Amino acid sequence: MRIKDSEIRIIKAEITALKVDAIVNAANNKLLMGGGVAGAIKKRGGKVIEEEAVKLGPIEVGQAVFTSAGALPAKYVIHAATMGLDFKTDEIKIRNACWNALQVAQRLKIKSVAFPALGCGVGGFGLLASAKIMAQEVFRYLRETDSPSLKEIIFCLYDQEAFEVFNKGVIGYLEYILHKLQQGPFITVDAIIEINGGIVVIERKNPPFGYALPGGFVDYGESLEDAVQREAKEETGLELEELRQFHTYSAPTRDPRFHTIATVFIAKGKGKPTAGDDAGVLKIVKLSEVEKLNFAFDHKTILRDYLQYKTGREVSRFISSSDGF
Repeated sequence: MRIKDSEIRIIKAEITALKVDAIVNAANNKLLMGGGVAGAIKKRGGKVIEEEAVKLGPIEVGQAVFTSAGALPAKYVIHAATMGLDFKTDEIKIRNACWNALQVAQRLKIKSVAFPALGCGVGGFGLLASAKIMAQEVFRYLRETDSPSLKEIIFCLYDQEAFEVFNKGVIGYLEYILHKLQQGPFITVDAIIEINGGIVVIERKNPPFGYALPGGFVDYGESLEDAVQREAKEETGLELEELRQFHTYSAPTRDPRFHTIATVFIAKGKGKPTAGDDAGVLKIVKLSEVEKLNFAFDHKTILRDYLQYKTGREVSRFISSSDGF
């Protein structure tokens, strides 16, 4: 399967026979190459690989370094420490080892790399769990790295059982992320900004048209709090103080474009209100004026709930499931 410009492949083969830029060794932190994948690499590639590796060690469990590949058809061996000499591994060690092996490959600017099943040899870690962890780290690498150098990422398994588990665990997992999770719902934030005895609303330049609370989509790697601060600054020029969550609105029909889940915040506005590029008009309105305005999304409903909250009346819709709360 492909993600961006990179091909993800699951194969059954001997990793030491692959003609790729780098193969990954599931190493111990002393970088001594005994049995398992490490032993096979040393046997075919030569003791020079271990000699180079040991000079770079010891390293922290979860870290990775590279050496030449000796007599192997690969150019490099990336040694990713999944355990110490106690031969104990776990999710965090495998996750860090996989991620750091990918980072070494990126620094080398290589185009192809082959991984074994990290942690599943003497470490005794479960094949399916390892497959999912490694799939998650590969996806993170391809998503978070500017211009990924790797165009081919291979999971190389030695026997049929491991191949079948990884084929399902990696490809199935990545297809779920790409074709299911990325369809939404999408996460958004909105702000009820109190200032000068009223609240800030903007008239949208883009469809859906109408008035709306300042807000927008949460960026990848951004918290809800950071997102609402950013959106408020971009759309109104205001800094937010005394920020607190009001409620989350999740009805699938609340946004005519697609399914969004919005967390609404209440805050005090600091500064001079100024309409941003996405806002046609900025107004400060009294709550008594809300019914007179045409709002996009479900923002009139949100402001009705806010009015009930402010006046201390019971907000019955907060405990109603029929509206998607």
